[in-house]
Amino acid sequence: MKKAILTLTILLFLVQGITAQKALTKDERMQWWREARFGMFIHWGVYAVPAGTWDGKQIGGIGEWIMNRGKIPVADYQRIAKDFNPVRYDPDAWVKMAKDAGMKYIVITSKHHDGFALFETKASKWNVVDATPYGKDLLKPLAEACKKYGIKLGFYYSQAQDWNNPGGSAARRPMKEGWANPDSVIIDAYTKEHNGHWDPAQEKRTFAEYIDAVSVPQVRELLTNYGELAILWWDTPTNMTDEAATKLQSLLSLQPAIITNDRLKRPNFPGDHKTPEQRIPNLADLDGTDWETCMTMNGTWGYKSYDHNYKSPKTLIQNLLDIASKGGNFLLNVGPTAEGEFPPESVAILSEIGNWMKVNGEAVYGTKASPWGLFPWGRCTKKETSKGTTLYFSVFEWPANGKLIIPGLKNSVVSARILANGTKIKTMNSKDGVLTIS
Repeated sequence: MKKAILTLTILLFLVQGITAQKALTKDERMQWWREARFGMFIHWGVYAVPAGTWDGKQIGGIGEWIMNRGKIPVADYQRIAKDFNPVRYDPDAWVKMAKDAGMKYIVITSKHHDGFALFETKASKWNVVDATPYGKDLLKPLAEACKKYGIKLGFYYSQAQDWNNPGGSAARRPMKEGWANPDSVIIDAYTKEHNGHWDPAQEKRTFAEYIDAVSVPQVRELLTNYGELAILWWDTPTNMTDEAATKLQSLLSLQPAIITNDRLKRPNFPGDHKTPEQRIPNLADLDGTDWETCMTMNGTWGYKSYDHNYKSPKTLIQNLLDIASKGGNFLLNVGPTAEGEFPPESVAILSEIGNWMKVNGEAVYGTKASPWGLFPWGRCTKKETSKGTTLYFSVFEWPANGKLIIPGLKNSVVSARILANGTKIKTMNSKDGVLTIS
């Protein structure tokens, strides 16, 4: 791993002075987030019980969408909760793994599109306390562990899509052959005619009634019952109205420092940052807005027992550096099992990333985007202080001649070293502003 990604640091004298500016309210709220750069996403719910298989068949698509993809009736899906008993859940261990991996914040699915709440709620009996043998709020001990380890906590909340609480929206996505129940022809016809719903139980009230009965009170509970929250991560704005979004947005006053994303309702409610999913934007796509790439380690967000197609730690570290070099954050997902454990592959990956971050995290935390864009051999991040500018060159693959070429650098180089061990590196500045690192 040390050979795969080598990070150098260059300290330069600033040519121009630094002008202090009074931060805007958004800047004050976003300061820690912009410095953190790296966080953990956790997708967890009763969908971890079937773990991608329903009625003896592997259901295509991502694990947490099994109810939708398999068109499972509400009553059948709710029976799954009787087998959701995460007795091996150790929030202290979860948070410590995130911290040891170099992550600065955690965002967990308090309620995903299946409507199941990981917390005690008065708005619906479809929650971990009332519907499972476990019978305890899963978010409170996680909030306590985050406070213990100094990790910021955020809640993902599905504000519009809800396939179990009546009135919630359902996405109308095409189903592939073999994904549905045996009576798929009838269900498909109903789905098309009923805005994505496949069970009459889903339509016992209107969407507006659902917002007032479930979403608004649950968001209020999340914002008042778990101490200080850093992030509210909306998902998705399916069939959202401005009226519904305004009701939810008004609740944010309960947590004045909270950060939100852009998925409450587009475009009138842009939130604080954009959320490219499973991809890293090209430089041409960036417009100066704060952004965060969310990504899975394998091919699913929610746990699927048979998905072992994990990205390598090297790939994920390079993704983190690519994102940081463009001024973004990286939210990397883990999908725990129904018993409450991280898959062993995820644990191993987090450990390797953590080992790298302990040595090289300085090249990520608190950095800004590269002044040059991308290099064919790697990426660059920078930090600016009153003493000068530090440039971090993360080398993915050394050029054949062993030299890194940085054009347009007329500043004086004070020092250059390998971040991992402090070894000094030779540099040469040409008259036309080209820096060569050997």
